[in-house]
Formats: sequence, C-alpha cells, structure tokens
Amino acid sequence: QVQLVESGGGLVQPGGSLRVSCAASGFTFSNFYMSWVRQAPGKGLEWVSVIKFSGDSTNYADSVKGRFVISRDNTKNTLSLQMNNLNPEDTALYYCVRGLGTYDYWGQGTQVTVSS
Repeated sequence: QVQLVESGGGLVQPGGSLRVSCAASGFTFSNFYMSWVRQAPGKGLEWVSVIKFSGDSTNYADSVKGRFVISRDNTKNTLSLQMNNLNPEDTALYYCVRGLGTYDYWGQGTQVTVSS
C-alpha cells in the first residue's frame, strides 16, 4: 500500500535552517508530482511547494519562495524540503502529499517549530 513517512522536523531558532524528508513506498514514485503542504496551529492547510516527476520543474508559495528548496531522489524514493531563514510564521505541521492540486495520499506529518 502507499505510504508516505515524513521525518526531520524539530525546533529551530528564527533565521535557522531545517531539512524535512519523506520516504515514499508502495507506488512508482517517479510517475507522480509530489508536494508539501503545511498547517499552522489554528489555521487551514497551506500549499508550500510542488516538484514534477523528474525534478526538473518546481514551484513555491510566495510565502516561502527564495527560502525553501524542494527536491526529490527517484532512485531512493525520497522527497525533501530544505528550509532556510525560517521565521515563526513557518511553524506548522508539514505534510508530504502525492499529487498536484489534488492529493490522494498524505503522510502523518512532521512538526516544525520556529521559536527562540
């Protein structure tokens, strides 16, 4: 069955960096767009970034553009999000999701907290 397992979340100070990853299994990873979606405390879901099948095309929400970098390794079935210059507004549960726009599978999420 399809599984998406995130890792790498934690507590980081403002201005710091963190990398979250997602291990995918149960499907042909290289055939699918993959995205990151986040949910801040008390708020709705926010799309963060998407990467095309081969990784040669990416897109970002305006709120993270220039600070976050999405990448994938189709040989290892992994998706990553490098987050730089983090600020408290980036505090959220980060989900690895399969798809572009509509998402059929979600991971359990990894918590990222930005605080001094």
